[in-house]
Amino acid sequence: MRADRIFAYGAAAGLIGDLLLGDPRRGHPVAAFGRAAAAVESRLWRDHRGRGALHTLVCAGGATGAAALAARAVRNRPAAAVALTAAATWSVVGGTSLGREARAIGGALAAGDVELARERLPHLCGRDPQSLDAQQIARAVVESVAENTSDAVVGALVWGALGGVPGLVGFRAVNTLDAMVGHKSPRHRRYGWASARLDDVAGWPGARLTAVLAAAAGGRPRAAVRAWRADAGRHPSPNAGPVEASFAGALGVRLGGTLAYGGRVEHRPVLNGDAGRDVRVTDIERAVRLSRRVSVLALAVCAAGRLARGRRAG
Repeated sequence: MRADRIFAYGAAAGLIGDLLLGDPRRGHPVAAFGRAAAAVESRLWRDHRGRGALHTLVCAGGATGAAALAARAVRNRPAAAVALTAAATWSVVGGTSLGREARAIGGALAAGDVELARERLPHLCGRDPQSLDAQQIARAVVESVAENTSDAVVGALVWGALGGVPGLVGFRAVNTLDAMVGHKSPRHRRYGWASARLDDVAGWPGARLTAVLAAAAGGRPRAAVRAWRADAGRHPSPNAGPVEASFAGALGVRLGGTLAYGGRVEHRPVLNGDAGRDVRVTDIERAVRLSRRVSVLALAVCAAGRLARGRRAG
């Protein structure tokens, strides 16, 4: 069986597994990688970019190398190669768990339990929940759903189509390192620089595909494209900007504005400010449904692209 078909079958099986099962509650491979990365950091940390670059190389390079060895071991066994691709896809995508967390917070807000929503928000994003009211929590959830659709699903599928199992695992390793050390805290401002920059590069194609698919699947394609073109470049993140702006236009809401991370306040530009309205609790469910449609379309696009490349090579 050709490598392009192995990816298409395996990625489809893995995404279906995620849709049906979500993430395992115990023994998740990404959690195991995070513990290993934290152990490496405890030994390597210095307030220095070079040490941070070494941390990125050891962790992301080690995970990608191990995945390459595993793929090489099954390259002459098509059934095993499909199974490995399916397992890797299921391990690195997280669309179902993303939707569950978002809906749990939305349910708490709908019931008027803002304290419960604040308690659950850190499961989804790193903002300071105590400073947020119900509307701001709803906005934070929609923004997190948008950004994580790219980070937790589409980006992984793109790199899987390009690099097979090593691409899937390598992307998730880089994205996890960015979440762990790539933020601008005093401890990680220098040490996490390499992880943050590598994540920007790795996330670039998935973010653009996510923005395109959100515009196509959201029911307001012109509004999504207009918001993307007008506002994405004003966002501090080169990848979150297009995704959040496209989701804002597709949902007809305003995203961005003032937020708090780790004790510091950021004043971000408003996305889709002229055409959108404030986020409502009901928009959380709309965002989750859009995220799922984007994920399924991303699988179709990535599998079709991989098959087309295989046919040209053949």
